[in-house]
Amino acid sequence: MLAYAFKAIAQGSRVLCSSSIEPRFFRMPSLQISFHLGTGRHQPRRQATDGTMSLGIKEHPDAEVQKNRVLTLDDWQDKWVTRHIAFHQEQGHQLLKKHFDTFLKGQSGLRVFFPLCGKAIEMKWFADRGHTVVGVEISEIGIREFFAEQNLSYTEEPLTEIAGAKVFKSSSGNISLYCCSIFDLPRANIGKFDRIWDRGALVAVNPGDRDRYADIILSLLRKGYHYLLVVLSYDPTKHTGPPFYVPDAELKKLFGTKCNMQCLEEVDALEERHKTWGVDYFFEKLYLLTEK
Repeated sequence: MLAYAFKAIAQGSRVLCSSSIEPRFFRMPSLQISFHLGTGRHQPRRQATDGTMSLGIKEHPDAEVQKNRVLTLDDWQDKWVTRHIAFHQEQGHQLLKKHFDTFLKGQSGLRVFFPLCGKAIEMKWFADRGHTVVGVEISEIGIREFFAEQNLSYTEEPLTEIAGAKVFKSSSGNISLYCCSIFDLPRANIGKFDRIWDRGALVAVNPGDRDRYADIILSLLRKGYHYLLVVLSYDPTKHTGPPFYVPDAELKKLFGTKCNMQCLEEVDALEERHKTWGVDYFFEKLYLLTEK
């Protein structure tokens, strides 16, 4: 059986995963085996009885080692000033591209929310398809760069409900980006949303603030919503974060009572910059959360 396990890991790194939220890994008597998968042929490793497939990513036993880590709003703004923004993906997120139609379900005129949006180009993907996009971002630099890089004219105005905050709106009227803390956003009364795309928000929020974050996200969801969420799995004893490690158990605690949770895909996303953190594995897990 051990030989079979080693043979299986050579088969690739990008697979669909089972709908279960529970941790999955190879089991043998008195032995647990966890492997890093290479960035090879991107083929399935192991097929479950329901026809879906899983990388069998193991939950790290020290899941709470980052719990006291805190970044301030000034820290995040400094990242934009000093251009430490490796979290920005110039080509957009590949998993969203792949699952875009599943996420939209052929519907038109949706309201789509981007928490901690930065200058994500995916906002324009939705706007170009006729949807209304609302984002929140603490950095005015990020917001202005989004409009400039997407060649969009815009207006800006102060938010009377939140001291020092602004809202930037595209001239077409279908993109509104709020420059403030997400924890202040409820005071702006931005309404509810049909879709939320969360690629770098939950994993960026201080671990001690996740409950507050989840409460805000849940308060913004409209009946029939789809909430697409990317979380990360790596050894949190090797990297202090952000981005932070979010185990399945934590995700279930935050959203499991209100949402159905389906893992759509697990991807080996290890890059050279991750290796400089001291980690030797780095996985992205894409979840679709829907109304119970």
